[in-house]
Amino acid sequence: MYTFIFDIGKTNIKGNVLNDQGETVWSESALNQSIQGPDYTYIDVENVETWLLSCLKKAADQFDINAINITTHGACAVLLDSSGKLALPVMDYECEVVESCNQAYNQIRPDFNQTLSPNLSAGLNLGRQLFWLKQHFAEQFSQVQAVLMYPQYWVWRLTGKLVNEVTSLGCHTDLWQPEIADYSSLVDTLNIRHALPALVNADEVVGKVTPQVANQTGLNTNCQVYAGIHDSNSSFSRYLGQNNGKPFTVVSTGTWVISMAMGADIHALKEEKDMLANVCVLNQPIACARFMGGREFSQICEQTGAKTSDPISAEDLQTIVNDKIFALPAFSAGSGPFVGKQSKITAQPHNGNALATLYLALMIDHELTLLNAKGDIIFGSTSKKNPLMCRLIAQLRPEQNVVLSGDSASTVKGAWVMTKWQQWQDQPQTNIEIAEPAGIENLEDYKALWLAAAQA
Repeated sequence: MYTFIFDIGKTNIKGNVLNDQGETVWSESALNQSIQGPDYTYIDVENVETWLLSCLKKAADQFDINAINITTHGACAVLLDSSGKLALPVMDYECEVVESCNQAYNQIRPDFNQTLSPNLSAGLNLGRQLFWLKQHFAEQFSQVQAVLMYPQYWVWRLTGKLVNEVTSLGCHTDLWQPEIADYSSLVDTLNIRHALPALVNADEVVGKVTPQVANQTGLNTNCQVYAGIHDSNSSFSRYLGQNNGKPFTVVSTGTWVISMAMGADIHALKEEKDMLANVCVLNQPIACARFMGGREFSQICEQTGAKTSDPISAEDLQTIVNDKIFALPAFSAGSGPFVGKQSKITAQPHNGNALATLYLALMIDHELTLLNAKGDIIFGSTSKKNPLMCRLIAQLRPEQNVVLSGDSASTVKGAWVMTKWQQWQDQPQTNIEIAEPAGIENLEDYKALWLAAAQA
């Protein structure tokens, strides 16, 4: 038997088939592109669905799929009317037009100490999206009968069942109070409580695929669909229950780099540093710090004439450290611990990919310090994609183990884990190794100079 994981990232959409050992045996991907509409930028969910059904058909032709789970980026909701149609197009969270309502929205959004959701740019606070839509499309908004988080929209498309789940609700939406595990006052201010379906746990089976989906894809009508999960929480979930209650931090990478620190103090979070609490599958708040690392990495490579796939060596890193060439934040506006700072590359490096790798390591190290993260630091797919970056972290943080889990795709593996949740918690961790320090001379001095310049 096999499990199909539908993974919607901000940059790519992916379909993956995993076997009963959690190994990816088949995959397909496509670019995730939004559309600039007349009023705002939106996600073309119809096109995504066409791709998904085609992908499912290809997978079902080759494998006996008995389970499906969905993992997606956050800050996205789908609004349905009473007929089950889109009441409004699905907003892209990078749409900046919603900032026109900031003054009014800031007067009604709950305090950070209640939601642990920082005041973010564009539509990264889902509540701001909803507020703007209600202001500008009052008639359509009044017809909304279901507000679905993005993973659960796809659950509904596959099963016909309306549910919501806490990992997406608790992801800087302003709609959730993590410490009391309940909706915030914003839900009633927006008058959407009636439209929020019942919550289910991330490891629950919501239903079976509809006959229509089975006919379109060739899936067995007994194929079960799970509740869906937010992508960073998906990466995090596979380590829960396997650390014997000890503190640990998972660094989830992709378009966003998010450090999720189990055991860190949520009351020490600094809103102005883009720190927040995500809510894990156990419905517990987890202290997090984040920046748009994948995009910033690409921008540094682009600005230095490098490709993200260019090879790098320890010698390349050492040369940049010796030459004191720095990439200074922030290369992505509106997010991260240095929000508002003007990015700068101080000189042309001989290897732009190496400079981007140093930048990524220094940013992650800084965020781990902000979180006062204790215990193991766990990397999944990054350990395969950029092992030198993990080794830099190991050198920068010698008092902690940097653990390489061996996952080729941590988000996908985490979503698979949720379909095996009870069995998984009793399984020992396997295929892990401890990263060796990179051995770069004068790295601490380089770090001190970088941090002073970044904070200037």
